[in-house]
Amino acid sequence: MTGGSFSKVGVVGLGTMGAGIAEVLARGGLAVVGIEVGPEALERGRGHLESSTGRAVKRGRLTEEARREILGRVTLSTEFADLGDCDLVIEAVPERLDLKRRVFAELDRVCRDDAVLATNTSSLPVTEIAAATARPAQVVGVHFFNPAPVMKLVEVIRTVLTDAGAVARVAELVTGLGKTPVTVGDRAGFVANRLLFGYLNQATAMLENGHATRDDIDTAMTVGAGLPMGPFTLMDLIGLDTCLEVLEAVHAESRDRRHALPLLRELVTAGLLGRKTGRGFYDHGAAPAPAGQPSERPSEAAPPTVGVAGTDPSALAVAAACARAGGRVRATADAESGLRALLDDSAALARIETGDPASFADCDLIVADASAPLAALGEAAGPDAVLAVASGTGPVVEHAAATGRPGAAVGLHLPEPGGTLVEIATTVLTGPGTADRAAALVAALGLTAVRCRDRAGFIVDALRFPYLNDAAAMLAAGYADADSIDAAMTLGCGYPAGPVADLDRLGLDRAVTVLRALYAEAREAALAPSPLLEEHVRAGRRTLR
Repeated sequence: MTGGSFSKVGVVGLGTMGAGIAEVLARGGLAVVGIEVGPEALERGRGHLESSTGRAVKRGRLTEEARREILGRVTLSTEFADLGDCDLVIEAVPERLDLKRRVFAELDRVCRDDAVLATNTSSLPVTEIAAATARPAQVVGVHFFNPAPVMKLVEVIRTVLTDAGAVARVAELVTGLGKTPVTVGDRAGFVANRLLFGYLNQATAMLENGHATRDDIDTAMTVGAGLPMGPFTLMDLIGLDTCLEVLEAVHAESRDRRHALPLLRELVTAGLLGRKTGRGFYDHGAAPAPAGQPSERPSEAAPPTVGVAGTDPSALAVAAACARAGGRVRATADAESGLRALLDDSAALARIETGDPASFADCDLIVADASAPLAALGEAAGPDAVLAVASGTGPVVEHAAATGRPGAAVGLHLPEPGGTLVEIATTVLTGPGTADRAAALVAALGLTAVRCRDRAGFIVDALRFPYLNDAAAMLAAGYADADSIDAAMTLGCGYPAGPVADLDRLGLDRAVTVLRALYAEAREAALAPSPLLEEHVRAGRRTLR
């Protein structure tokens, strides 16, 4: 690895992030000068460096000799003057614009005229930071992700004043350090945080308005969307104060209601900052909730008898799960062919019986789409049966009413038809205990149930598609290309796939359908499908690439 045109680099601020950046630079063979405000802070920074490299040795990722060499390349000081011969200085102090501007004014004074100055800000405007210096052409953003030694993404931010050569030199350095640079313009949140925190805050609003519980939202996004962490677990890990700082910066620019943050501000004001204080959205000192509470997990109960009518993918997936689990399935003629196409197990296929709604009398769970004869199904169902209306967008209350037994009806949706998560939506007409019975029946099929209110998109799609829509809008605006946007979310946030790849996988027509339903319900402009998505769908294209 190499530093390219940089051979000596300063790092101002040796908290967890700054120390991580210093370690990355030293691992790359560069001489590093680490600066802190006083002796105590400097010792904490030394401790961060020693602990991180020590863990790497214990895990077999570094030899003890390599660790000594890395630490030997780092000089620690409390004097800004010691940065005077650095080729590049990276600021990593807390996310306060006034503090960063003071640091840059001092760097402008002590650093060589040809030195490049960089800020590791995650959301603040680089242009305003650069304005504190007499060399704005040599100021760039260089946003590492935590933990810096592990995460591969680095966002390199240019302003309208930044010299292209300075940007290129920093991107070359990042590549030489074994990272992936994504070069973008100066916009609040850049790529990763702009997309990530809009989604996180929308999950917070979903919790605040009582749409679903904290645990059900987290479960939905891990089991149903395949994310490594649910939004509340992630925010507690990041720190709610940090989340607040990023969202305030994004909201100041966007003025989007989805970036407003009353609940988050309340928690931060109360000192509930997440893991670092022991409490945030979760109580990190409490014993974990018993398995199955409050989200229903797969159970050992005998599989129920399931009736299925219509061709909705969620309805067919639940019926297929029943057949695989050893339960009996009643299927109307239109459902049977689609159901059999999902099964290649002769034993499971043998459990399917074809019949009309009248044959569903002994079914524990009847799953039907809106095109099915809902009134006939409601009339035929037994007194304890649950009627589940499968819908890709919701709401389902009018279809529940059409069954003639709305108290026994819920909405049902699998965000991934081949997945194991089932979303159960209660309407204003759903009777007491109905959702409990639905969740227990779904769990008996080996599926994971989460609950929500009857709203467009249920949980997963209501959170996933606005995030994907934001990515499409970012692509349409020319802020970043598809590969850069995807790299930001996979390398910077640990997502299994980037948003453009996800849109292509899920289908642009589905994205537009869900977004139109969300917009019709909320009337928020940001939820309307991006013109780019609409254009591709009108052109008959299913993918953006």
